[in-house]
Order: sequence, then C-alpha cells, then structure tokens
Amino acid sequence: MPQGLGRLGRELALDWGTSWTRLYQRGKGVVLEAPSLIATRRAPGAAAEVVAVGASALEMLGRTPEHIEVQRPLSHGVIAQFNLAEEMLRAFLEESGANRGVGGLRVLVTATASLTEVERKAVLESARAAGCREVRLLSKPLAAALGAGLPIFEPRGSLIMDIGGGTTEIALISLGGFAAARSLRTAGDRFTSTLAEHLLTRHSLHLGLSQVERLKHELGNLGAGATLQVAGRDARSSKPTLLSLDGDELKDAVLAPVMEIVEALRQVLEQVPPELAGDALERGLVLCGGGARLAGLVERLRDATGLPVVLAEDPERCALLGAGAAVEDPELLSRMMHA
Repeated sequence: MPQGLGRLGRELALDWGTSWTRLYQRGKGVVLEAPSLIATRRAPGAAAEVVAVGASALEMLGRTPEHIEVQRPLSHGVIAQFNLAEEMLRAFLEESGANRGVGGLRVLVTATASLTEVERKAVLESARAAGCREVRLLSKPLAAALGAGLPIFEPRGSLIMDIGGGTTEIALISLGGFAAARSLRTAGDRFTSTLAEHLLTRHSLHLGLSQVERLKHELGNLGAGATLQVAGRDARSSKPTLLSLDGDELKDAVLAPVMEIVEALRQVLEQVPPELAGDALERGLVLCGGGARLAGLVERLRDATGLPVVLAEDPERCALLGAGAAVEDPELLSRMMHA
C-alpha cells in the first residue's frame, strides 16, 4: 500500500486547474466541477471577505461594484494567491460534502509536470491549509493519459497533449514514465485573449471575458462560411453595438497561438527515441483538456505534424478520471507514484 494514502478516512482526487476545479471521491465518483474563481469583498481596515466561489463567482465576473473583486487564485497551473486558493478549495470541499464524516481527507492532486519545488510546496501547503490531512501530487499528463484510456504501462509510446486553461502539457509515455515531455504556458486562456485582441483591433469591439469565452466555444458549432451576431461595446464610441462577423475569420484568429503548441509538439517528437517513433506515427496524438475543444485544433495539428490526432472521449475530465482510478486502486496508485 503506498504511503500517504491509507484506507482510513475519505480519499479524493483533485484536478486543481487554472480555469476549473474538479473533485473525485473514492466510492462516489465525480462530486464537484466548478470554475476556479473566488469573489471577495474588500472593506477598509478589514480582511477580504469571501462572498462567492465557483459558478456563483463566475456569474459575478464583469458585473461587480468596485468593492467586490472576482479572481483566479491559480495562474498557469500554479498557486498565484495562496490565501485565496486555500479559501476557494475549502469552500469546494464543503460544497461537495467531501469534508464531512469520520477521518481525515487524503488527497491526490494532479499537478503540472514542470512545477518547481517552491510551486510544489505551495500546492501541498494550500491543500493542507484547506483541510486536507494528507496530500500527494501526481503528474497531470500521466493522469490524463490514464483517464484517456492509453496503455501507459506498456513498453510502447502513448502520445498525449493536455490543453488546460493556463498550461499545455505534451508527453510521450512508455512504461509509466516520460520518454519525452514539454510544458508551455500557451493554452486556453491564451486562445481567449487572442480572440479578444483580434475583436478589438480589427472590429473595435470590446467584450468582457465571459463573453469572449462563450464566443470561443460557439465557434466550434459553426460550419464553413457561417457568420454570427456578436453584441458588445464599440471601443471608439463606447456605445453598445451588434456586429455580424465571419466565423472563419475568427477561427483563424484564435488559432494563431496554436503554432506555438505545434512547435512544442515538434520539439517533443525530436526527443523521441527511435524505438518509440513508430508508435507515435502509428497511434498518433490524443488531445484532452478543455482547450482541446477549440474549433479547428484537431485538423490544424494533424496537418502540421502528419500524425493521426483524436480528441479524447471526455477531454475535460481525463486528468480527474485518471487520478480517480488511482484513488480507487491502491496498486495502480503505487505503480503511478513509483513509475
């Protein structure tokens, strides 16, 4: 039995991402999925008061008075604001019911593979401060590959790309370890900011963050040559405006950062041992993470690399389901922690 996650108390898998937080409880499955957002109220001479987290905080985004602020405690997959991260996680544990019952919480946290020791310590300490008794970290690409159904312990290469909100992770996995890997800070948030910048510079259209996020997701439902109506504020006149925009133009604009991801993928493939190169060509690349649903991404990666590229069945949950499988099975957890 692996040290650090015993069979007493409640055991959780935590996929704690820049954009979303997801919890899996042993014996129950997925118990929480919520935006990684927290809203606080500031008062002169007093500590900030938490007024909302998750979906409730998302509803407030861009709509708050000056004394209320909506923030993301995580940035690029790491803890950016320790106290807010602690408060947010504590609220999520309460909301999910995971912190109720006898015994302490034992938590397996998916973590960006490129975390520094300082960043690892911040994740561990934030989770403990939020009420988790024992905390261990699991490499997110490894968890995602397991959750996507890839045979990560076999002596052949499995190529995975996990595109989250703040970080993209690319790894070729064989025998439970990384034969080649790369992390970069070009991911879903960058897609959003690129689209917002394009709308502002090309069309003088200013949209709020939540509006741009919705627009980004709507692009995936548009056929070739389609247009869509977008309501926002004219940046020159400051008046509300409604524009009809070309969907193909917006798809091309938002895919500009994809070339950075393509280059990172090429660098990973250049590191691949010759014995595993054939596996990559034959079995291709599996995409997971919320950013993997970006319109045209699969086709762009396929054209740029010549590899077969497929979207995982449940891309947003791959890392959580992989970590959840490890929480359910002590032997699997031991293999993953010692691979």
